[in-house]
Amino acid sequence: MASVSASHLILFIASMMIAASVAGVFTNSIGQLSGALSEQGLDVSSDVRTDVEIISDSGSDAIYDNNGNGNITLLIKNTGTETLAVDPGVMDILVNGQFATTYEVSRVEGSGSWRQGEVVRVEIDPPQDSLNGDVRVQVTINGDEEVLEFRA
Repeated sequence: MASVSASHLILFIASMMIAASVAGVFTNSIGQLSGALSEQGLDVSSDVRTDVEIISDSGSDAIYDNNGNGNITLLIKNTGTETLAVDPGVMDILVNGQFATTYEVSRVEGSGSWRQGEVVRVEIDPPQDSLNGDVRVQVTINGDEEVLEFRA
């Protein structure tokens, strides 16, 4: 009789140890999942609050080659609530489907961050040597895509 209760006690202790280790693994996994969801929530929040508009007039001569240097000049207004950095690393630019790697971003007025309602000037050195005909420029900032089409 004592041997039965001893074996039951050993099995009970073993099952408690297994349950404790499984609970520890689940607790760690749930903590990591919670942290990942929090980070993704912040990223999504930033994406949702980001909204920009290209306010350049596509029919204007001021967009392409206005200084004789072959550059594209865009005026972009921050219409969202997210404050953005005035930094080329903030945006991705495609000209006729090719990445523009050479461009400069500057505030039209003032200095510092790019706040809601403020405008920046983007000077793009297009990836093609010469642009002829219809040109499509896509600007992407925090997932917000804006497109401007004009004729060069």
